[in-house]
Amino acid sequence: MAGSQGGKGLLEGYRVLDLTDQVGWLAGKIMGDLGADVIKIERPGGDPGRNVGPFYQDIPDPEKSLTWWAYNNNKRGITLDITTVTGATLFKQLASKADFVFESFTPGFLAGLGLSYSDLSRENPALILTSVTPFGQTGPYSGYQASDLELMATSGVMALFGSPDRPPVRVSSPQSYMWAGMSAAMGALIANFHRALTGQGQHVDVSAQASILWAITPAQTHWDLLQKDLSRDGEFITGRSVTGAKMRAIYRCRDGFINFIVYGGAAGKATNKALVQWMNEDGMAPQFLLEKDWDNFNIATVSQEEIDQIEKPIEAFLKTKTKADFFREAIKRRMLGYPVSSAQDIISDPQLQVRGFWTEVQHPELGTSITYPGGFGKFSGAWCGVSRRAPLIGEDNMEVFKGELGLTSTEVIRLKQAGVI
Repeated sequence: MAGSQGGKGLLEGYRVLDLTDQVGWLAGKIMGDLGADVIKIERPGGDPGRNVGPFYQDIPDPEKSLTWWAYNNNKRGITLDITTVTGATLFKQLASKADFVFESFTPGFLAGLGLSYSDLSRENPALILTSVTPFGQTGPYSGYQASDLELMATSGVMALFGSPDRPPVRVSSPQSYMWAGMSAAMGALIANFHRALTGQGQHVDVSAQASILWAITPAQTHWDLLQKDLSRDGEFITGRSVTGAKMRAIYRCRDGFINFIVYGGAAGKATNKALVQWMNEDGMAPQFLLEKDWDNFNIATVSQEEIDQIEKPIEAFLKTKTKADFFREAIKRRMLGYPVSSAQDIISDPQLQVRGFWTEVQHPELGTSITYPGGFGKFSGAWCGVSRRAPLIGEDNMEVFKGELGLTSTEVIRLKQAGVI
């Protein structure tokens, strides 16, 4: 897939078939961002995920789901009922010419249709099939379904989010699906490297639950080093002090929130000094902070009383600043810390604008263009980004079934009438 700004993607020339539901959408998008030709295969009538909001102009419509647009751009789209004999046969034909297949059905579902990895690889030994499920293809939970909430809970992530005196909380939009999709794309690309060396495809098994463990790697190392489990503590962090002292991580400011922590180590000490200097310039640094020996400040042995004393004037100072004030000075003074950004903050961020991160994507059916996040990376010799909007329901049926599989227009119409496509 050539980029709108010219150049080829790293996966130019590869064909991907995407059978996933929401848990695996991102995998196909990543492949498309890298230039692969991705065909999203939906059931006749469309993927149920099209009904997930929010919607363009707040009007519920399966063709106007912003969630669908976000994770299914850079894909062509066809409808096909693979549970029918004809549909399964057509899918096999497509898979015989494909490089990758992504699916997220319950383990054993494809095998029951004669579309297992062994079935497909007999026709195409180089095929890479990547299965994305809540708990993997084997094991006691393999047959279980799970929503984002359940995946976040069973992975252990939710145990670390929220205040200790209240129930745990989930994390904003469905983050578990993002980790699963990212892991699926990585697994498929690792298998692609193996195929380049051996000529053989593989079946990649991705557990969404296991994928999310990457989000909490500090919890595992915390146990390895201290033999203690991390626990949630709201806006505070614990574990850096042998005294059990808690450090605030989130502070209120004039227009939102700021992430700032009283750190130790060389970088932390430099940050503490820089902040106190800034506070002093504004006449808000108490004498004890000005006189503090930051070079010998040890976060590992600090007491809760000392932390509370340090944080109180910092809290008062940051309340007088905006997010933009803090970020500008953090960069200027080389301080650790950053604003907690809203969606509006992100889209107006000057760094992203200068980098050309935002991309205008045409939506001919709407008669307008929509601003999208651009590619997830920049490469010196290849393009990565968004070149086409997500497909409408069955938009590319004729192009694929007639143009690529050789069916006649009459046959395509009959398949639609029969509910196969």
